[in-house]
Amino acid sequence: AFDKTVAKDKSLAVGFFQRGFVHLQLEMYEEALSDYHLAFSHLRKNPFIDYKQLGLRHILYAWEVLYSTAAAQCRLQQWQEARATLDKAAVWRPEGRTAILALALERVQDRLVLEPMQVPPGEFFRPRKKEVEQLDSKDFLGKPKVISSIIPNDEYIGFEPLRPQKQGFYEPCADALR
Repeated sequence: AFDKTVAKDKSLAVGFFQRGFVHLQLEMYEEALSDYHLAFSHLRKNPFIDYKQLGLRHILYAWEVLYSTAAAQCRLQQWQEARATLDKAAVWRPEGRTAILALALERVQDRLVLEPMQVPPGEFFRPRKKEVEQLDSKDFLGKPKVISSIIPNDEYIGFEPLRPQKQGFYEPCADALR
C-alpha cells in the first residue's frame, strides 16, 4: 500500500517515513534507510510538515525522520553514521526538548539499537467530508453535436480556423443558401 502511495505522490514525505518504518519491522534495513533519506529530502529543509490539511492528524518533524534514520543505521551496525545523524537531529529538534536525543546518543555509544519513531497507530488519512463530496465527476465538455456544412462535398473534420485554404472551394452553392 505504501509503494502505491509513494508512486502516486513522489514527494509525500510521510509516505516514505511510514514505509521506512514497515521496512524496519520486516528487517529490510537498507530499504528502510533509503526511505528515511527520501523522507528527509522531501521535507525540503523544512523543520516539519503538517499533514492536517490533507486529512492526517500528524505533524512530521525533521528530527523524527533523522532519529529513525539513526535507528536504521544502528541495525546496519553503522554506529558512527548513527551518531552523526543524531547530532544532525539535535540541530533540527526544538530547543529545550533534547533529552530524547541525549538518551539516544548514549544508547548509540553503548552500541544499543534504537527504536524508530512512527506515525501514531490508528492515524489514517481521512479527507474532509466536503472534499470527498466534490469528487463527483463533472462533464466539462458537454454533449457532442453534429453540425452539417453548407459547402457541398465538404469532408473536413476539425477546427475551422485550422482548415487548409483552397481558392473557390468554400463558396456555398445556391441551393444551400435558400
